[in-house]
Amino acid sequence: MKFFVDTAEIDAIAELNDLGMVDGVTTNPSLIMKSGRDILEVTKEICDMVSGPVSAEVVATEADAMIAEGRKLAEIAENIAVKVPLTWDGLKACKVLSDEGRMVNVTLCFSANQALLAAKAGATFISPFIGRLDDLNLDGMDLIADIREIYDNYGFDTQILAASIRSANHMSEAAKIGADVATAPPGVIKKMAEHVLTDKGLAQFLKDAESAGIKIV
Repeated sequence: MKFFVDTAEIDAIAELNDLGMVDGVTTNPSLIMKSGRDILEVTKEICDMVSGPVSAEVVATEADAMIAEGRKLAEIAENIAVKVPLTWDGLKACKVLSDEGRMVNVTLCFSANQALLAAKAGATFISPFIGRLDDLNLDGMDLIADIREIYDNYGFDTQILAASIRSANHMSEAAKIGADVATAPPGVIKKMAEHVLTDKGLAQFLKDAESAGIKIV
C-alpha cells in the first residue's frame, strides 16, 4: 500500500520523505490555510520535493470553473493530481481533465455508487472518507471493501485512496482490505511505529545493558 501524507507542512513532509515513507501528498484548502501560505507557492514546493502525485484541490463548484482551476493547478508540476469533489459537476470536470491526460483525485466519497461513477468518469484516485463515516457510527472500512470488490469485478484502473484516516489501526485495516493508497497526517504515520511491548522491551534491554556495563563505542 502506498502512503500519501495529508498535510501542507513542508518540514513534516520532508522528514517522512527522507525515510522513504512518502509516495505522494494530499492537500486541501483547509490544510493550505493552516500552513498560512499561498496555495500555488506551497504546492509547487511540495511537488519539487516529492516525486509522487500531489493532490491540489479546486475551490469552484461549477464544472467549467473546476476545469479552468484544474488546468491552472496542473501547470504547477507534472505530478499534480487535480482534486475535485464527488458532485455531478465534479464528475463532469473529472471526465474532461482525465481525458486531457491529467491525474484526477475525486474526493469526499461516501458510497460505493459514488465510487463507481468516479471510475466511469476516469478518476485516477477515489477518496472514500473513513473517519467521517465512523463519526456517524458507520464502518468506513466496509465502504473500502465494497469499492475494492466492485473495482476488481470490472477491472477499473481507479486507485482506492483511503482518506480521513484517524488512527494507526485505520492504516492496517485499509491495507488488509486492499486499498491502493492511504493518506494520513504525519502524526498517524509515526504512530504506526509505536507499541507498548516495544517500549517495555527496550526499557529492559537498556537496563540490562547498563547493569552489564555494555558499551558499543
